[in-house]
Amino acid sequence: MNRRQLLAACSGAGIASSLFPGALLGLLHAQATKPEPDANDAYPKVTPEMLEAAAAIAGIQLTPEQRAMMLDGVTEQRDGLKQIRAMKLGPSVSPAMVFDPRPAHFTPPTQPSPAMRTSAAPDVSAMASHEEQIAFATVRQLAEMLRLRKITSVDLTKLYLARLRRYDPQLHFVVTYTEDRAMKQAAAADREIAGGKYREPLHGVPWGAKDLLSVAGYPTTWGARGFEQQRFDEDATVVRRLDEAGAVLVAKMSLGALAMGDLWFGGRTRNPWNTKQGSSGSSAGSASAVSAGCLAFAIGSETLGSIASPSTRCGVTGLRPSFGLVPRTGAMPLSWSMDKLGPIARCVEDCALVLETLHGADGVDLTVRNDVAFTWDAEFDWKKLRVGYNAAKFERAADSELSPKPKDDDPKAMKGWLSEKAYLATRQYDNRYDRAALELLKKMSVRLIPVKMPELPWNAMTAVLEAEGAAAFDELTRSGADAKLNGQAKGDWPNTFRVARMYSAVDYVQAQRARALGIAAMAELFKTVDVIVTPTTGTQSRITNLTGHPAVIVPNGIRGDDAPPPLSTEDGNEDNVGGPGTPVSITFLGGLYDDARVAAFARAYQEASGFQKMHPKLNG
Repeated sequence: MNRRQLLAACSGAGIASSLFPGALLGLLHAQATKPEPDANDAYPKVTPEMLEAAAAIAGIQLTPEQRAMMLDGVTEQRDGLKQIRAMKLGPSVSPAMVFDPRPAHFTPPTQPSPAMRTSAAPDVSAMASHEEQIAFATVRQLAEMLRLRKITSVDLTKLYLARLRRYDPQLHFVVTYTEDRAMKQAAAADREIAGGKYREPLHGVPWGAKDLLSVAGYPTTWGARGFEQQRFDEDATVVRRLDEAGAVLVAKMSLGALAMGDLWFGGRTRNPWNTKQGSSGSSAGSASAVSAGCLAFAIGSETLGSIASPSTRCGVTGLRPSFGLVPRTGAMPLSWSMDKLGPIARCVEDCALVLETLHGADGVDLTVRNDVAFTWDAEFDWKKLRVGYNAAKFERAADSELSPKPKDDDPKAMKGWLSEKAYLATRQYDNRYDRAALELLKKMSVRLIPVKMPELPWNAMTAVLEAEGAAAFDELTRSGADAKLNGQAKGDWPNTFRVARMYSAVDYVQAQRARALGIAAMAELFKTVDVIVTPTTGTQSRITNLTGHPAVIVPNGIRGDDAPPPLSTEDGNEDNVGGPGTPVSITFLGGLYDDARVAAFARAYQEASGFQKMHPKLNG
């Protein structure tokens, strides 16, 4: 029996009606004449013609008799939906289903204990009187200066606040300053350190929070028009934990509206290496400010590239942790089964020191497990690790990959083709940096093992993100308030959320089942290697975000004067990407909850390459 025959056989039992409610409800929504009409207008009578159209969207066939038989059942489903919608579910309410990225028979990796810092304290004797050196110092260096009282937290906080205000007009990375809170925290840190109560390693160190993290007493805007005055009464778990570690929150940083891109209600956040370019996103302000020496570190989030992409664009280091390692309590939900919070800093060890503070269950975010840990060991013997490399992605992109050139009289197709051509040209150029990374690893006596990422319909699985996002912002769509958002193009959230309403619950479950096969396939891959080296761009990002694996993104050089120019050099244009003088990156992937070991290996590469020491030269 094929699928259509099975559906026909099941329809008499009312089973088929559950296969396409998303499509039907989308059609009903489209027929509504007002954003918030009364019940009779918002939910018009379900007709056989509606079911026929919905069935076509869902990819099934129904006879007239089957449609007639389904009418009562589908109407009852729709009436039940009205009751759920009337509950006004807020952002703090998570689904009863909890995503678990662990494959069958999974045992968490053992972690070294206790935590180990680098054995030698950094030499900071000549830094304390030079603002530029302090601004671009690592967390470890700042911690040593604070511990030795060569600088006070109050002075350090004032320095970073001044730099944020100096460069924000160019870079547009601050949404809200938290100066009063910061100065109180800094003064308290100085008193404690002077009294011998040094908490290390973040005590007195200023940082910034991506503005999807709630901070009591301040707006949490999510970067979106219509949410500028939104406030929550409690601090996010990660904010509270950094408070307890003595870190000093100086500002809430920009993100693209509802965690997409770098365009927010205050403008487009810029790349400090080329201020005519966007910083990428959605952790736009976090990466830009760290890159510009305006924060010691920042917290970002990633659902599908939102730490990796701006870290690459801005030339900083990002650590996207395993799914379920850091609580997301108090953070804007976009995809409950994919959202992750992680640090952005100047170097891997800085990220690791921050992640040490962030990780661990809080009893609220039920995805965070009690049986996994992150214990930083800077002296870990990374040479015993088996290191794979994503072999196909290190091959030079071929000209033959470029689509055939469209006719000149089709400007839309021509624009897409030119964009594709520019992207391939940049990938071909950047391939030299990818290959140089492999050569440096070989000089480090690393024996590289070629590996192949599992080939599954990963793009199709990503629809779970869009469906969950549409649920998280259900009322935004139904009220019509999505019209206030900056982005209104085909690929922006308003249209994406509307499209997701045509996705059925059954297909969502099937995508999650396919995702389980992907998790199992990745578990098999990580039986053969401990770490995978890969270019940051490409399918690996989608795969590992779906399977929950950790990634460390590190700077890997600066494009030369011979680099292909951007498709556009217009100020703030989305096609103004790459070009001479802009950073590239390389990514290290680790096994599930093996964040500490992949970070230790990435740190070894970073120390050998030295690219983390580069920073942009800004005017002003």
